[in-house]
Amino acid sequence: MLQGTGSDVGKSLLTTGLARAFARRGLGVRPFKPQNMSNNAAVTAEGGEIGRAQALQARAAGVAPSVHMNPVLLKPQSELGAQVVVAGRMIGTAAARQYQVLRTELLPKVLQSFELLAAGADLVLVEGAGSPAEVNLRAGDIANMGFAEAADLPVVLVGDIERGGVLAQICGTHLLLSAAERRRLMGVIVNKFRGDLSLFTGGIEAIRSVTGLGCLGVLPWFERAHELPAEDALALERMAIPRAGRFRIVVPRLPRIANFDDLDPLRAEPDVAVEFVHPGRPLPLCDLILLPGSKATLGDLATLRAEGWDIDILGHIRRGGAVLGLCAGYQMLGRRIADPAGIEGTAGEAQGLGLLEVDTLLTAEKTLEPVTGVELRSGAAVAGYEMHVGRTNGPGARRPMLRLGHRLDGAVSADGRIMGCHVHGIFAGDGFRRDFLERLGGKADAALAYEARVESALEALADHCEAHLDVARILEIARAR
Repeated sequence: MLQGTGSDVGKSLLTTGLARAFARRGLGVRPFKPQNMSNNAAVTAEGGEIGRAQALQARAAGVAPSVHMNPVLLKPQSELGAQVVVAGRMIGTAAARQYQVLRTELLPKVLQSFELLAAGADLVLVEGAGSPAEVNLRAGDIANMGFAEAADLPVVLVGDIERGGVLAQICGTHLLLSAAERRRLMGVIVNKFRGDLSLFTGGIEAIRSVTGLGCLGVLPWFERAHELPAEDALALERMAIPRAGRFRIVVPRLPRIANFDDLDPLRAEPDVAVEFVHPGRPLPLCDLILLPGSKATLGDLATLRAEGWDIDILGHIRRGGAVLGLCAGYQMLGRRIADPAGIEGTAGEAQGLGLLEVDTLLTAEKTLEPVTGVELRSGAAVAGYEMHVGRTNGPGARRPMLRLGHRLDGAVSADGRIMGCHVHGIFAGDGFRRDFLERLGGKADAALAYEARVESALEALADHCEAHLDVARILEIARAR
């Protein structure tokens, strides 16, 4: 099990790289994260949802993603509460304090998923969440040492040298653990190193002196990390500064933004600048405004209006600009959104932006489905997944955006400049992405094969781990369980 000294220390990326490295050695590898908190999710073949990071790790391991790889997924809907997904299906919502009680009831389900994965694998790589040093949350823990004890796992501790204070991170974490927890620690990994490694020799010795733990490697900063799908909202802070590009796409940074990895293929285009605009700023002049997915559609629609972004969108349209809504973003473009049962938060309804003639009723029914089809305007193939609650329909749906098998999805305005659909991941399709950009006046890179780019980055990440970590020793630690 890989546990971190804090959030965003690189546990997910490290697990991904090791999964590919061990899979290349012929091992049957399965990723596992007992509890994840993220609004970036993926759909599995069983029709369930798991964290996006575990889906990427499954890809790295060369296996299909399964709901058992992330048995508990928390999808934040407010500052104090989240939707609770267990074994791929939503079981309800819980405030933070309520979840502290609920999670003790979830441990048997988590262990069951772990044993199911382990039964068909040579190696399970388990990723912790946050830090085991959060001793105030230790009672009933299923994410870090609580799970490690229940499953009897050896643990490797990961620290992040980029943020500074890595010696304090590692030694302080060790200090706060119980004696029994310390005995589970088999070594440390120092992640995100930049500069002259010889200058850190004394740091490695200091860690050993204080904790008694050996270093399993110092992993330099992986320059191609941005080519892999990002997991959570922490990554959005690094995306705030747009890259250079003639074709400009603006994305309002909604509080409960979800599945923003939809934008990754667009960000990979060298002639495209994708800018996430944070609250407090107007939406700047651009070619396309893209409304992303959301975990709290009515709440984020209210934020959009409070920021004056609805006025900015209308001005953008008057200037001849284009607008695309994905999933909740599509629903916001409609005339009305109703959530009478409070599926995504407080019950209520609101007028949408009125740019597409559709209405949305949010219900407990949730669509979780991989899909393939075509964009009707271009005939370009599309593939992705649906992950939304309720139904969206109305006169505007008579001009759909997509055909998905025998059914239609989305809506397009009469002039073709305002579009929306429920499908996530459509920009990973090279043909569709190129046609879409060029239709709006942009220029796509004919040489960019997005999925091949992800595969290349996974291979490079595995090479990176092999070069800088004691991979053989890590395998020995796992086999000693």
